[in-house]
Amino acid sequence: MKAKRYVFPLVMAAVVSVVFAADNQLGRSALSITGSSFLEMLSVIPPILILLGLLDVWIPRERIIRHLGEESGIKGIVLSFILGAAAAGTLYGAFPIVAVFLKKGVKFSNVLIFIGAWSTTKIPMFMFEMGSLGIGFALLRLAINIPGILLMAVVLEGLTGKKDLKTIYAQATSLSE
Repeated sequence: MKAKRYVFPLVMAAVVSVVFAADNQLGRSALSITGSSFLEMLSVIPPILILLGLLDVWIPRERIIRHLGEESGIKGIVLSFILGAAAAGTLYGAFPIVAVFLKKGVKFSNVLIFIGAWSTTKIPMFMFEMGSLGIGFALLRLAINIPGILLMAVVLEGLTGKKDLKTIYAQATSLSE
């Protein structure tokens, strides 16, 4: 049922309403944070969706599979890291890209590597760390994160059963329908 997707936002609106009634100042603060988060999402999501539309139309599925699919090997891993590290925006901007990747047949572990790289190995964050915390810290954090991302991707792909993977890919494919 399509109505299920609205349950969480409606419950959260009810919770905020109760908080607003109980403590007006806290309720105003909650609404202010919600509003600023919504405006931030509006500034990030539309450009990502436009780029995704172009990616979906301009890059054939076969090319994506060749570079990031099941048989991509080390090339797919490296490309997933580069795409995630070079990305801009907050983590929720990665999920529409992940949906397109799944729809195009990207290997599940490469999708997980992309998400891990997006969340922890961004180039701007690395540059900031080098300037603020020193090159030693930045390199150490990167040296810990990269194997950690690889390990998590391999373990999670292994723990996810073939039936569940088929369901995930089928749901991603049905998103555009």
